[in-house]
Amino acid sequence: TDSEDILIMTTLGSCIAACLWDRRAGIGGLNHFMLPEPGSSSDAGEGQGGRYGAYAMELLINRMLKRGASRAGLEAKVFGGGQVIAGMDSLHIGERNTRFVLDYLRTERIPVVSKDVLDVFPRKVCFFPASGKAMVKRLAATQASAVLAGERAAIGRAATTSSAGSVDLF
Repeated sequence: TDSEDILIMTTLGSCIAACLWDRRAGIGGLNHFMLPEPGSSSDAGEGQGGRYGAYAMELLINRMLKRGASRAGLEAKVFGGGQVIAGMDSLHIGERNTRFVLDYLRTERIPVVSKDVLDVFPRKVCFFPASGKAMVKRLAATQASAVLAGERAAIGRAATTSSAGSVDLF
């Protein structure tokens, strides 16, 4: 039924998950992106946009609006951006992702009602899009390698697939 609250889960290292929800409409969605924006024009080729924050945010918002959400009613919960790889401090991927999503939401006037970002932890996020409830569990540093392997595999799939990213809306 439309009122059934389905669970969406994702695991994050330096990636970001933005959970958006419209309280009045009971419509929510989650995205998961790996980088704030393409590093070069060739990075943004057909089918690779979903791994970039600007495209993932736009896609999520537009799909929610098509399902009946109101832009003025949107609120956000943001997770991830961890510095989970020792010795990779120079790239600041988690920090760049976090700064991007918070700036994007501020520009779009979407309030951030909850967040768990940065630090050194990988995270598991559970989101119930109909109720807007989100839960986050900080994972042990020993689990970081499995999370990173998943993120690297996803980047590899994004480079070879023709789909434009995915957003789960219920």
